[in-house]
Amino acid sequence: MPLALVTRLARRIAGLVATLFAASFVIFAAVYAAPGDPAVFLAGGRDKLTPERLAQVREQYHLDEPLVVQYGRWLWDTVHLDLGRSFKYSDQVADLIASRLPSTLELVAYATVLYVVFGVGAGILAAVRRSTWVDSAVVGGTTLAASVPSFVAAIALVSLFGVQLGWFPVTGSGSGLAGTLHHLTLPAVSLALGALAIISRVTRQAMADAAASDHVEAARASGVPEREIVRRHVLRNALGPIVTMCGLVMAGMLAGTVVVETAFGISGIGSLLVNAINTHDFPVAQAVLLLMVTGYVVVTTLVDLVHPLLDPRVKEAHA
Repeated sequence: MPLALVTRLARRIAGLVATLFAASFVIFAAVYAAPGDPAVFLAGGRDKLTPERLAQVREQYHLDEPLVVQYGRWLWDTVHLDLGRSFKYSDQVADLIASRLPSTLELVAYATVLYVVFGVGAGILAAVRRSTWVDSAVVGGTTLAASVPSFVAAIALVSLFGVQLGWFPVTGSGSGLAGTLHHLTLPAVSLALGALAIISRVTRQAMADAAASDHVEAARASGVPEREIVRRHVLRNALGPIVTMCGLVMAGMLAGTVVVETAFGISGIGSLLVNAINTHDFPVAQAVLLLMVTGYVVVTTLVDLVHPLLDPRVKEAHA
């Protein structure tokens, strides 16, 4: 393996670890800075709560220790894959996340397929039909899709396709491949609409930039068929920015599931996070947030490493 590649890989891994370390402290401090006292919740509420009972609960859960000490204890346990025990459910946080994560990953995977297929397809169509009514229709449609928040799209889809037409269920995640696809179609469309617009715009612009390059003009002047130019030269050179943006959007989708899972009653980690914040279940909220940040950082790092392999211009710049 070349020394330059090893150095670059080591630098990326060091940056990943430093980012996760900083993010973990921000998450821990932000959750503890939220309004409300978790000791009161753990003691069963303020009714008949005595100062002695409150002090006992704080000592039992180490809530009376300084923030830095609590953070160090939490980070040490997390590194050793001990995420603690839920205040609300009294179950291991790792077990709660493991039971909810599959539904969220299925939703994100379904939404990713939708925005990659239709977003890239719409972008290619707009690029090859540039300055025509097709291009205008794609740009107008994606602008409208990008301007609609996911919760508004969720309400509209539930009202039309779930309640009035009855084509899709409006709650739950289903079972089996067919049942899962049936239940997750509306949530996945809600989650994918904004991403579809972004990917379409990036694809259109990347292909326009690639089509304006000198070697494409030379191929066109030498009589190479337009279909062959688009497939072998334009789309190939535009693949780097498209794949990069697809990866970045997918990495951010874990956070987007918070709204969609709540709207459709899906038992994923997004709805788990919302319930944890509402009930001051700090161990669960911290673990879910750290999982989302870790997923985003890992995926963006992988995209950054793969990008030079797809785009020769970036590879030459790093050489």
